[in-house]
Amino acid sequence: MNKSQAAALSIFSNTFLVIVKTAAGFLTGSVAVLSEALNSATDIVASVLAYFSIRQAEKPADTTHPFGHGKFENLSSIVESLIIMAAAVIIIYEAVVRFLKGSVIELPVIGMVVMMISGVVKFTVSGVLHRVAEREDSIALEAEARNLRMDVFTNLAVILGLILVSITDRVVFDSLLGIAVSIIIMKEGISIFRRSLAELLDRALPEEEIRVIKNVLDAHSDFIKDYHDLRTRKAGRERHIDLHLTVCQDESIAQTHKTMDS
Repeated sequence: MNKSQAAALSIFSNTFLVIVKTAAGFLTGSVAVLSEALNSATDIVASVLAYFSIRQAEKPADTTHPFGHGKFENLSSIVESLIIMAAAVIIIYEAVVRFLKGSVIELPVIGMVVMMISGVVKFTVSGVLHRVAEREDSIALEAEARNLRMDVFTNLAVILGLILVSITDRVVFDSLLGIAVSIIIMKEGISIFRRSLAELLDRALPEEEIRVIKNVLDAHSDFIKDYHDLRTRKAGRERHIDLHLTVCQDESIAQTHKTMDS
């Protein structure tokens, strides 16, 4: 499965879950279930963004984008993180309003069953996305995978809330779990935002990757006499390296290129 297919899988799975969760939310009157439906709706937007950003990022470099189009994935991840955080704020608002007005939860078993189905679907899809993201080094898919994996835990929280409401008949647990779910979602959104922004602003590669670059240069010390002004950055899955080399004066330019290409 390639990156575009993985993103399409996320779109279809989230669309299915929005329909099922929305129906269950209105049937049960649970703010936690409706909050999860809203969360899945934002996941659809994020999945669509990831799909089109991946398609754009896969385009080769051209005259107007000589370093390629990899930054589209970073932009997609930032937008996704903002959508996630906005959804968290809305969930908190709805939970507080329902708590103040009072609400009645009916047919909690339906909500539990739907949340279990949602958890299984999201766990499976997130696993697929995570594997493809690691293989393709895609930050857009990684953000989507982490978002879906976090949703698995929020689904478990909703199930716990419905169980507590069924046992105690106290609807306050539904609102409290809705708020707890939103806090978890907000934390994940902030984490995705920080990493995506760092790469968009051309943060240097991780120290372990820079060490690999330096080891490769040191391994060619018979040709490379010195190097300095090493600069690195990442755009999507691509790493860009810029440095100044000092080579033996007797070495030809062709030999220098051959050494670098090796």
